[in-house]
Amino acid sequence: MPIARRLATPLLAATLAMFLLPGASARDADQAARPATAHTAPVPLLWKVSDDDNALYLLGSFHLLLPGDYPLSTDVDLAFADAEKVLFELSPEEMASPQLGLQMAQAAMRTDGTTLDSQLPPELAHKLAAWGEANAPQLSRLGMAPATLQVFEPWFAGLMITISQLTGYGLDPALGLDAHIAARAGTAQKPTAGLESGAQQIAFLDGMGADEQLQMLSDAIDQGAAGRDEMMALHAAWRAGDIDLMLREMVAEMRKEYPELYRVINVERNDAWLPKLEQRLREDGDDDTLVVVGAMHLLGEDGVVEKLRARGYQVERVCSACTQP
Repeated sequence: MPIARRLATPLLAATLAMFLLPGASARDADQAARPATAHTAPVPLLWKVSDDDNALYLLGSFHLLLPGDYPLSTDVDLAFADAEKVLFELSPEEMASPQLGLQMAQAAMRTDGTTLDSQLPPELAHKLAAWGEANAPQLSRLGMAPATLQVFEPWFAGLMITISQLTGYGLDPALGLDAHIAARAGTAQKPTAGLESGAQQIAFLDGMGADEQLQMLSDAIDQGAAGRDEMMALHAAWRAGDIDLMLREMVAEMRKEYPELYRVINVERNDAWLPKLEQRLREDGDDDTLVVVGAMHLLGEDGVVEKLRARGYQVERVCSACTQP
C-alpha cells in the first residue's frame, strides 16, 4: 500500500482522537506540555484573517502530540496573547468530558445481535483476528480487548485500532494542541466556545456507508503493520508546518480514499463554520479570536483559509520560521 494511503487513516484517527479518548483536565494538559529539555518549536500552521477592525487567528491543530512538541513557537504565543477569545471545534468543557467517548461508542454499537466478523469478508475477518492476537496489550490501554471490537461497527473498530497504535508510539491526547490551548485559555480567563457539538461530530461518522467502513478497517490493520516511522510521518508533517506535503500525501489521499466521509467531515463542516467565523469578524469593537481546529480544516481549496480569502478578507500566514511568505 502506498505511504499516502497508509497515512489517510491515521489522519482521520488523529482528527477524531480528541473525542474518542478521555479528555485531560486543563491543569493536567498545561503541566504535561512542559518538556525538560530545549528543543525546536513546531512550525505553526497559523494564519491571520482580518477585516477593518477585528481579526481571526486560525491555528491548525494536531490532536495527539509528544512532550517535545512544547513549548510552542513565539508566533502562537503572540497570537494567543492578542486574542480576547478562543474558539475550538468543541468547547473545552465538552472536549474534556469522558461522556463524549461513551456517546460515540454507543452510536457505533451493533444493535441487531450480530458480530463484527459477520459483516466482514473472510480475509478481513482473519486479518482482524491476527491483529488482535498480536496487539492486545496496546488495545488494552484504551480499556478494550480484541473481542470487544466484535460489538462495534467497522468504522469504530478501525479508528480504535489506529488510535491504539498512535498512543503506543507516545502520541498523547492530553498533549494535543486543543487541550493545551484550552488550558492556557482557562488560566488566562479568556472566554471559550465550540463551533459545533459532540453530537454533531458523532453523527458525521454514524452515517458512513458500509463499503467505506470496511475499507477503513482494512486500511487501519494494514497501516499498523507499516511500523512507527510511517505512522509518525503524519506527526512530522504537522510539526514541520509543511503545507504542500500535508495536502499532497494526506488531505488529497483522504479525499480520494474516503470521498464521502471527506465531504461530510471536512467540506460540509468547513462550510457550516464560515458564517460563525464571519460573525466574529463583524462583531463591534476590537475583539480578536484565536480559532484552533484540526489542520486539515485549514488547508487547500476546501479549507477555511482559502474560503475566507475568497470572501474578500485579508489573509496572511503567520510564520517567522518560514523562508517564504
